[in-house]
Amino acid sequence: MDNRILIEVCVDNAESALSAQKGGAHRLELCSALSEGGLSPSKGLMEYIMSHVKIPVYVLIRPRNGDFLYSRAEFEIIKSDIFSAKVAGASGIVVGMLNSDGTVDTCRMKEVIQMCHPLPVTFHRAFDMVVDPFDALEKIINLGCSRILTSGLQTTASAGSALISKLNESAAGRIIIMPGSGINEKNFLELLEVTGCIEFHLSASTDSQSKMKYQNTILSHVFSPTYKTASQYKIEEICRLAGFYNV
Repeated sequence: MDNRILIEVCVDNAESALSAQKGGAHRLELCSALSEGGLSPSKGLMEYIMSHVKIPVYVLIRPRNGDFLYSRAEFEIIKSDIFSAKVAGASGIVVGMLNSDGTVDTCRMKEVIQMCHPLPVTFHRAFDMVVDPFDALEKIINLGCSRILTSGLQTTASAGSALISKLNESAAGRIIIMPGSGINEKNFLELLEVTGCIEFHLSASTDSQSKMKYQNTILSHVFSPTYKTASQYKIEEICRLAGFYNV
């Protein structure tokens, strides 16, 4: 690991992926349904993004919204989606599974990590639902994951920054601790200083207006006239700030 500050942007559509690349993002996390916390992307979206961006693309594998305790059927879907992501050309896989008692599901994680090889694996924000973050940290390190995405068990990385800092200290370079959730150009430098982390995860989202000339306003609560996309300008600003710390 070096001291270069890396910015990962989470995207769930082609427009956002291209904006993130133009804004200077170092890596993408590709998913669908960011409004649900992110779900596995479609095969078509993966293939399009892989062929239209030059920066590394990590693919989120999450078969449904809600918790991270999965049935046998859902586990089979996870493995199938990992295979599809590898075939599509993913640079890394983002996945996480828990037991009902809030501990890391090490048995299933071992299987998927073997399946992901040689791609690096990020343990996603399932980490923020564990009962003991330091026990989970050691288990995830022993599994061989490359990084942990976390908000410090709080709603935002800013609120969880104290725990993130402690996790990063306990990790001691054995794994990357990557803060995520609510990171923007206003709080980025403070989070960098407080946590000591070198990778950061954000969506840099902004509202985009539908180009439809006709709108059925009766159904606007279902089919919103606005949707979220990554802001190239927000990403440019955060990457500019990160650049001051890069060698």
